[in-house]
Amino acid sequence: MYQYTEFDRQFVRARAAQFRDQLERWQAGTLSDEELRPLRLQNGWYIQRYAPMARISVPYGELSSAQLRALGTVARDYDKPDAALLAESQEKQLALGPVPVPGTNRQVVTKLTYGYGHFTTRTNVQFNWIPIGKAADVMELLAGVSMHGIQTSGNAIRNITTEALAGIAVDEIADPRPFAEIIRTWAALHPEFAFLPRKFKIALNGAKEDRAATGWYDISLQAVKNEAGALGFKVLVGGGMGRTPIIGTVVREFVEWQHVLSYLEACIRVYNQYGRRDNIWKARIKILVKSEGQKYIDKVEEEFRQIVEIDGAPHTITQAELDRVSAFFVAPEVKRPQQDARVHEIIRSDAEADPQYDRWLQRNVLPHRNPGLRAVVLSFKRLGQNPGDCTADQFDAVAELADRFSAGEARVMHEQNLLLPWVHQDDLPELWAAARKLGLARANIGLLTDMIACPGGDFCSLANARSLPIAEAITERFQDLDEEWDIGEIDLNFSGCINSCGHHHAGHIGILGVDKDGKEWYQITLGGSNGSDLSGPATPGKIVGPSFAKEEVPGVIEALIDTYRQLRQPAADGKSETFIATLRRAGHEPFKAAANAARFVEREVA
Repeated sequence: MYQYTEFDRQFVRARAAQFRDQLERWQAGTLSDEELRPLRLQNGWYIQRYAPMARISVPYGELSSAQLRALGTVARDYDKPDAALLAESQEKQLALGPVPVPGTNRQVVTKLTYGYGHFTTRTNVQFNWIPIGKAADVMELLAGVSMHGIQTSGNAIRNITTEALAGIAVDEIADPRPFAEIIRTWAALHPEFAFLPRKFKIALNGAKEDRAATGWYDISLQAVKNEAGALGFKVLVGGGMGRTPIIGTVVREFVEWQHVLSYLEACIRVYNQYGRRDNIWKARIKILVKSEGQKYIDKVEEEFRQIVEIDGAPHTITQAELDRVSAFFVAPEVKRPQQDARVHEIIRSDAEADPQYDRWLQRNVLPHRNPGLRAVVLSFKRLGQNPGDCTADQFDAVAELADRFSAGEARVMHEQNLLLPWVHQDDLPELWAAARKLGLARANIGLLTDMIACPGGDFCSLANARSLPIAEAITERFQDLDEEWDIGEIDLNFSGCINSCGHHHAGHIGILGVDKDGKEWYQITLGGSNGSDLSGPATPGKIVGPSFAKEEVPGVIEALIDTYRQLRQPAADGKSETFIATLRRAGHEPFKAAANAARFVEREVA
């Protein structure tokens, strides 16, 4: 994984010290709340529904074991409200009422927890309960392991993301991480792009399969090779979710890798000049690209020509620079832990005799470009824990797993799980046994309970409705792993508001919290996709009729699943059609009918 330079370390330490000074001046009354606001936002500190929320940057998802332990310390020592605030918050949540679990007499009631971090779809880590007075302490602690929250908020270029299998995928065209790192350093505190019309997100995908959801980003770079075999990038601009879901437009089929920074500068410079600043809802680059079409592309090409031919291409990436950065991403030497041969054989025999181990191998263990290694997904989707949450003890435990089995590295995934990228195939039985004890080995990756969900109205001040109690009710309903395997691969994504942090537009089934007369309601969408091989080309889902009350949503999801099971047909490989394949073949109408038929059932039971 990337090795931080002394400049990196000095930079984040200096930024932490600077923020401590700003915070002390605010506490002394020499900085007003309004004056502090842009300063804290530039460092990733939001004020949310009940307490500050800290967003920590994790470039291209990579975390060392030392960083995992530091995050665990933050969760344990700083992510905790005082008793009065927690009691007040819990009382407000209880007043919103429970959510029924379909087919049972159980109801889910929100229980606000603390002492954990939350993995986001953009591979950041968020904390929800850190007092603002402790913010400088947290920044200094994280700076000690080269972590920070710089440009995780505000109208600047935010965290650069890639797919979790970068550098190890069997279908990889080129490792995107060196390019992501070069872009990260170029974008950090870029003086021209510090105050764009709106926030800006960039993703890279280096493999043949799109596992980085590139269609949904402001700018995406897809690695390609031209007819001569030269490496470059296909450039998509103007993707995004929110109120107006739009798939990015291909503005160039091929840009030489040497000029990728120059082309990015051209794309963002045109946006900075012509993007709207009078209306926050129309300020994203997707609106500019959609409204101007070819005019935007022509402006970008003109600007690119100016940068390369007239300005002398000052941002050209040289081979020497690419080699220098790529040297930070060499594959580690994987050393197997010393272990007693007899104990190893007992663990291996026990694992292979357990059918759950075989399921885990199928669902949680991924192929690796090194035939002797595997990539292993640790599932953070289980009953009693919110999707994507990681407790302080789990941070520490995963750090131990990373040191023992994965050369000290783990990666945050878009799907809100963690990946161990350097696991020797002979260590799989021991890793399974260790992960199982921690509750992180559920073989549900890619299945219904492996849902993406934002924190929603339980924490976020922007949210219209809660997501966590409904996610818990759905998870409890589908706890039977046999049933979940029978249902097969499906993407269920949940956002608490139109900002779409849960990527509901890209879900095969999407759930969106909406406000109706001051009450929680939910829109259901069907047929969305993120662009992966399973989902097909990136596309937004279509809304299923009017919105549903919170009591109805779990039952509606059950009705959609039952309809799929009735309509599915055998696939070419002898297995059943996937949910998305059945939906596309049968059309939306039978699913709409089933959802609307279930509309009042759960409310009457409740």
